[in-house]
Amino acid sequence: MAVHKAQEIYDSDVDSRALSGFRVGVTAARKAEEQINLLERRGSQVVWAPALSVDPNRVDAGALRAVTEQIIGQKIDMFLATTGIGTRAWFDAAEEWGLLDRLLETLGRAEILARGPKSVGALRRRGLRELWAPESEEFDDVLEHLRGRDLTGKRIVVQEHGQSLSMVAHALTRQGAEVINVVVYRVESASDPEPMFRLVETLADGELDAVTFTSAPAVAAFMQAAGSVGLRDEVVAAFQADVVAACVGPVTAAAFEMWGVPTMVPDRSRTAAMIKMLETELPLRREGLLVELAGGHQLLLHDDAVMLDGAEVKLSPAPAAVLGALVANPGNVVSRQVLLATLPSGTAGSEHAVEMAVARLRSALGTKTIQTVVKRGYRLAVAS
Repeated sequence: MAVHKAQEIYDSDVDSRALSGFRVGVTAARKAEEQINLLERRGSQVVWAPALSVDPNRVDAGALRAVTEQIIGQKIDMFLATTGIGTRAWFDAAEEWGLLDRLLETLGRAEILARGPKSVGALRRRGLRELWAPESEEFDDVLEHLRGRDLTGKRIVVQEHGQSLSMVAHALTRQGAEVINVVVYRVESASDPEPMFRLVETLADGELDAVTFTSAPAVAAFMQAAGSVGLRDEVVAAFQADVVAACVGPVTAAAFEMWGVPTMVPDRSRTAAMIKMLETELPLRREGLLVELAGGHQLLLHDDAVMLDGAEVKLSPAPAAVLGALVANPGNVVSRQVLLATLPSGTAGSEHAVEMAVARLRSALGTKTIQTVVKRGYRLAVAS
């Protein structure tokens, strides 16, 4: 009920036709109807192609029960809860087997770390309390929280989130821990890949304004589909140009980093917030994107034109590509590796090429416009 009420409040606060004339690709499998309705009520034409199985949470009940029985009664030092749906599914299954009380008693004696609010909610629903959760909702920050700690002899239970966390287990093992991975479900690709192939082709043909992603496995499946039809380079180029890769949260966005794809993430990792972000971003891109820079300067981008405080700025392809990536992530650090991937083909393939492009961009826009973040990359200095 609360979800519906929140959605109704959100609906009443927006221009119901703000996305008229825009085409948006939707890759979600779970709760796709909710997202499609939100977009269509705002006038968008939607192209739906589920990247994953519409029934992705397939549980190997035998294996899950075996690991549950293995855990019960042992001394568990730490429990890492990575997803709300996985934690809920595990506890629900344990309840069906009559093992829930003993499982909760075992885990309740452990130090509990949760990746984000959904896993926190699933824990608290069963009376467990997390000791710590990162504000970023990124599992990498959970690992960073543990890095440097002496985990020798510690028995750690890790609830996997649909993709194998074997590398995480290896990293914790190197710190001396004994790791038990709980595989609640595996995310599977869509049984019929044809809609995904068509979505990739539509994007490569320049017929989409945005594509939405609600999980890291969906990003991986989408890029795999693009590679399968020989259009991965075209897809990356489209995203680097003017198509918005809208990701529901930072974990999903991180899956695009290896491809050099700039992403947009809402302030809150929620579907409604992602749609609201598109309502603002897509019309701005059509009219021209205005960025308020630090120091009171204004940067306006429209198609290939760049205007600084009303005066046109001429940029060669490499600095223009760097600017596009920085503008797509205003105020956030963009790594040199990501910027290198955005440079036009034929540009020298080293970080020196990025440094040269940044130097030319600073020459055109002002030295204080682009900030260097030591050992991390660069960011656009936007007004606070």
